[in-house]
Amino acid sequence: MKRAIVVVIDSMGIGAMPDCKDFNDVPECNTLKNVCKFNNGLNAPNLSKLGLGNIQDFQGIAPDSNPIGQYGTMKEKSNGKDTTTGHWEMAGIVLKEAFKTFTQTGFPQDIIDEFVKRTNCGGVLANCAASGTKVIVDYNDEHQKTKYPIVYTSADSVFQIAVDTDLIPLQTLYDWCQIARKMFDDIGVTVSRVIARPYHVVDGVPTRIGKDRRDYVLAPDQDTILTDVANNNGTVIAIGKIEDIFCKQGVTHAIHTGSNTEGLELTLKAINNTLDLKSIEYKSVPNADKSFIFTNLVDTDMLYGHRNDAAGYGKAIEEIDTYIPKFIDAMGDEDYLIITADHGCDPTVPGTDHTREYVPILIYSKQLPPKDLGMLDGFDSVAKFIKEWIF
Repeated sequence: MKRAIVVVIDSMGIGAMPDCKDFNDVPECNTLKNVCKFNNGLNAPNLSKLGLGNIQDFQGIAPDSNPIGQYGTMKEKSNGKDTTTGHWEMAGIVLKEAFKTFTQTGFPQDIIDEFVKRTNCGGVLANCAASGTKVIVDYNDEHQKTKYPIVYTSADSVFQIAVDTDLIPLQTLYDWCQIARKMFDDIGVTVSRVIARPYHVVDGVPTRIGKDRRDYVLAPDQDTILTDVANNNGTVIAIGKIEDIFCKQGVTHAIHTGSNTEGLELTLKAINNTLDLKSIEYKSVPNADKSFIFTNLVDTDMLYGHRNDAAGYGKAIEEIDTYIPKFIDAMGDEDYLIITADHGCDPTVPGTDHTREYVPILIYSKQLPPKDLGMLDGFDSVAKFIKEWIF
């Protein structure tokens, strides 16, 4: 069976694209390079061996004179710098028009009123562009008094709803998010994602619960590499928030994760065929002859990029690096591994939003010779490579 394995290191961009200023980013943004510099170099010998250090001068990630992988840089074609846009383009969808954002004044009152009416939640708090960790601290006291959800956005096209799940049941939060998703679809406002942001108050501090986050995404309106595989006797195993990003379209098996470590372990199990697929099955494929394992590792973005934590970001990359030899050892001759990213989120530049950046692509297979891929036009190069490999 031919298999493609794609691991997305969420937000690990490698340099500002020429149009970065159109997205309110500075030309100095380079997530990986600046994280390496901040940490006085990273211990990432396996990424180096794949060829990451041959793409650019990343402190501590040395160029390799005999890399084992193919390596290059991808330029985004789509108009955006968010998770959905990046992943959709990887899967073959190029967006000419950006999703609608609400960073200046929050969501219009008529949209808020419609949300309150449909959910019967009584009202909302915040309704502004904000850091997700800060907004729950700022509004938690009022949330406890009113039980109103905290609604906020960012530079991305997102409608985020935060509640203390000791106060508001988790299922109620999910229900509100599903109602909001349908509302935007009904009124024709192209908001990319409605995100459930549950939290607990731990030792007096509102703390988000990553494993219970859910993303309710605008459904893709065309086929992707996921649907191509699933419709042609293949399995598509989604690890992390992948199933949410694609609204389950083309996904045959899926499991959410609470951390990068969990995502890495599940990916390793999927590669060495010890993952219990029956327990995470949406669609049975009894005699599958191909498979696509698609993993998102979100901590680099959610925990460290958006929180301007360059030290934590560096440690996360180092942890990912330790799993690369495990993946390679578990891979067979018919397996094809891609490691890439979906956008930037430079924790060392002003702001807490995503950054419009190029991303790296690293490819390994026991059947492929090392190669410098150079500059590739489009994240959809990922879909093209997968099609060439498994079809």
